[in-house]
Amino acid sequence: MTKIGAIFPQTEIGNDTGAIREYAQTTESLGFDFLLAFDHVLGANAASHPDLTGPYRHTDAFHEPFVLFGYLAAVTNSVELATGIIILPQRQTALVAKQAAAVDVLSNGRLRLGIGVGWNHVEYEALNENWRNRGARSEEQIDVMRQLWTNELITYEGRWHKITDAGILPLPVQRPIPVWLGGASDRTIRRIVNIGDGWILTGRPDDRAKGLIETLHTYANKASRDTASIGLEGWVSASIGGPDEWAKEAAGWKALGATHVSLNTMRAGFDTPAAHIDAITRFKEATAGL
Repeated sequence: MTKIGAIFPQTEIGNDTGAIREYAQTTESLGFDFLLAFDHVLGANAASHPDLTGPYRHTDAFHEPFVLFGYLAAVTNSVELATGIIILPQRQTALVAKQAAAVDVLSNGRLRLGIGVGWNHVEYEALNENWRNRGARSEEQIDVMRQLWTNELITYEGRWHKITDAGILPLPVQRPIPVWLGGASDRTIRRIVNIGDGWILTGRPDDRAKGLIETLHTYANKASRDTASIGLEGWVSASIGGPDEWAKEAAGWKALGATHVSLNTMRAGFDTPAAHIDAITRFKEATAGL
């Protein structure tokens, strides 16, 4: 059965902790399997950075995912907490491993760590990380994190990391925490096949998505990896019609092999937390039995 999720409306939910708590608790009471949150540390000023092509700017609010999940771990009991995605190469690897382990412990093993390489070079500059090698470096980062999550002590010397007989404590409940990758480049697809637990694929369940998934299967077969071992999450945008259209999109993702489908209610005209809650309620009803 396909797992159904809601995308936390980062940029539109506001700062009222009561509204944030109500949104998370509603996802759980409605029977959602997971709650996914986006990540950005900094937003750049579009006026001075016309080269940035991504959708977010300094006027878009983002609650920091690990801090947010620490709070949500305390006010929920069963819903999975997923990042979609943490921009891993702009962050220190051991610190991400520590933060993820802490969330996993506080949530009793409910974290799914989605990671990606990002599009905002301004963030990399501000966080003093290298923009140019971010893809290759993320592969080593995943290896380092998994070793830290599954061993009391590690000694590691790679191209970008050196750890000498040290470890994190407490270790996570999940050993290791599942790591899913976002993105759709050929390099990313190969990376998913080689080291990923799953794939977060944006867009619609159309011919483009079908072609990308076929490419993943081709690479997996060549690598002798069972495609069933690779989770697949597709997103539905609430800006596309209403519940009937949302349900059709979700069914389209399932037909392409998606194990997870979530609804994004941002940029769909909902101007209050209550409106976002109403939208996910209608989505859950429309996808019953998917």
